[in-house]
Order: sequence, then structure tokens, then C-alpha cells
Amino acid sequence: MIVFDLKCEENHVFEAWFRNSEAYEQQASDGHVECPFCGSTDVVKSLMSPNIPAKGNIKSDIELPLAEFAADHMVAASANVPDSMEASAEDVKRALDHMHETMKKYRNHVKKECEYVGENFAKEARDIHDGLSENRGIYGEATLEETEELLTDGVDILPVPGLGKLDS
Repeated sequence: MIVFDLKCEENHVFEAWFRNSEAYEQQASDGHVECPFCGSTDVVKSLMSPNIPAKGNIKSDIELPLAEFAADHMVAASANVPDSMEASAEDVKRALDHMHETMKKYRNHVKKECEYVGENFAKEARDIHDGLSENRGIYGEATLEETEELLTDGVDILPVPGLGKLDS
């Protein structure tokens, strides 16, 4: 897994995680890497320094599934605004509004294209993964524990916050 400092055409600088450099290149060329501040997909790698963790900074086994998930799906980890560019409250609000709108579009797409299975999501996702149920798109609710177990077991899921949960 690798983290890159990225910069958009508006000079917004942010971090994103990828499985490897090739994954970044593919996602960027397909227009899937997006600035969390303005939504621009005209994104390039920015100058960055190497990040070598201290010996005591090793992730626990419980954190690993979520880290592996982040490696497969570009995730903006944090905003790193250069000293020469001060982020205003308006910039932050615009970034949050863009994130909320993007998540809303994604949720609406899932609701339109997938089957709602409610609280049976974890069981049904595992059954699809194991070939015991029809291969189809589903959505529903799962506990944090169920989600971590599915990710640990290699079940292909994408945790998404529900409506009203983006500000928590």
C-alpha cells in the first residue's frame, strides 16, 4: 500500500492511498481520482517526502482489513494545504458539500441498481462470495464487526455511510 500527495489543477493538495503506483496510474487515467475540495479529476502526483513508520507504529490485525480496503479504493486521507494557500471556511464547506454530493450520487446509484437485503447483508454477501447465492449487487446494513469480518475474509464489499451519517 502506498500513499501519494496529489495536486489538482486548482493547486489543492491532498493525500490518497493506493495498492501500488500502477493502481494510481490506472485510476488517474480513467478519471477516478478526484480532488476532495473541488471535484477536479485533473490530478497529478505532488512532491512528497518518504514516510518511514517507527517500530512502534505498526498496525494491528484489526486495522489491516480496512487498510487493505483503502488500497483497492482511492480514499482521500487528509487535506495537506501548502503554507502559500490558506484554506478558508468556504473552501472547507465546498469540499464537504462535494463529498456529500458524491456519496449521495453513489447511494442513489446503488439503490437503483442493487437489491436491498436489509439486516441480512452480511449473510447474503458471504453466501454470494461462497457461491451459495445468486451473484448480484446487494445493499443493506451490517455491524462494524460484520463488516470487518467480511473484509478480512476477502468478501468484496464497499462500506458506505448511510444518509445523515456523513457528519459523524
